[in-house]
Amino acid sequence: KLYESSLQAKFDYHNSIAYAKELAKEEGKLEGKHTAALNIALELKKKRLDNAFIAEVTKLSAEEIEKLDI
Repeated sequence: KLYESSLQAKFDYHNSIAYAKELAKEEGKLEGKHTAALNIALELKKKRLDNAFIAEVTKLSAEEIEKLDI
């Protein structure tokens, strides 16, 4: 019984680590996509396109776009 509990604890630990790694990977992807959207928005803003249009295209908030300095 003690051996089985030990194996279960080890299994749970490894699953927790794998899950945390997967979450971190997904978070990194989302962060990268957000950074790309900000870069695109900045380029569109430099071309003097309307903020509402930029928000529609990039899916960024109006506040995020307004904060971008050109």
